[in-house]
Amino acid sequence: MKFYEDEDLFKREKLNASTLMEFILLGFSNVPHLQWVLFMVFLFMYMTILLCNSIIIVLAKTDPALHTPMYFFLSNFSFLEICYVTATIPRMLMDLYTLKGNISVFACATQMYFVLMLGATECLLLAAMAYDRYVAICHPLQYSLLMKNKVCLQLVAASWISGIPVQIGQTYQIFSLHFCASNKIDHFFCDIPPLLKLACGDIFMNTVAVYVVAVVFVMVPFLLIIVSYIKIICNIMKLSSAKGMAKAFSTCSSHLIVVVLFYGTASITYLQPKQSQSEGMGKLLSLFYTILIPALNPIIYTLRNKDIMMALRKLHSKLLIWWKNVK
Repeated sequence: MKFYEDEDLFKREKLNASTLMEFILLGFSNVPHLQWVLFMVFLFMYMTILLCNSIIIVLAKTDPALHTPMYFFLSNFSFLEICYVTATIPRMLMDLYTLKGNISVFACATQMYFVLMLGATECLLLAAMAYDRYVAICHPLQYSLLMKNKVCLQLVAASWISGIPVQIGQTYQIFSLHFCASNKIDHFFCDIPPLLKLACGDIFMNTVAVYVVAVVFVMVPFLLIIVSYIKIICNIMKLSSAKGMAKAFSTCSSHLIVVVLFYGTASITYLQPKQSQSEGMGKLLSLFYTILIPALNPIIYTLRNKDIMMALRKLHSKLLIWWKNVK
């Protein structure tokens, strides 16, 4: 009798898995009284991210003083941040507005792919930016040779392209699972940890694959960044001038802050065992690396960077002159 019950249960699970057409993103449905507060907060943060990063891109393109490899990487990083938040926030705002979290399986897979691909690109681009700072500080006489335009373009292209085939494969692997337990995702976007919790059957190989990809795209670039900064710090400590030391540290501090914030939260999310990660903690960490950190990045890079502040003042003066001429 028990055998037949198990067999019926398996057939029902298989039927549910095969007929699953959509998921439901629960998001912040546990706090419905804060719906409009959260909507306005996230909308403000999204507009701030778009505006601030767009300004950095414009400054890097228009100001001749910023036509250097460092600001070339920074402008690409700003464009990446715009793409990254656009993969999650608009959908989240729509769910908060409508109080419905229905999302098709295809849309969920598409969102997951872009979040993973852009996240992998960010890890690699941060490593490329660390390499740029390493060459500038440790090999200043060879900087123009080692960081030619062609080299910078190759590093940026590799950062964008490397994750595409891997994340396509990982997304396909995740959505090949049977989601027979439920179609409710306790998250505000389609991410790997909450989806794995809905999967039934043996997911050991999937979990291993997630760890392997996380190590390749999170830990390896992070270790390269750490090695670069160890060499940078050792080189800075050899400088006899306190002013030179302060200038060298100031050019690296912004990037280092961003690295610690982003890698810290991303590594905890994707390298932590599935069973030990609570839904609340998963959402909180995801809010940090998908929304809060992209909102802080422009502030970190502009307020701690004299060149960008100078370029911003020049742009402001040009806009004032243009406005007076228009009037």
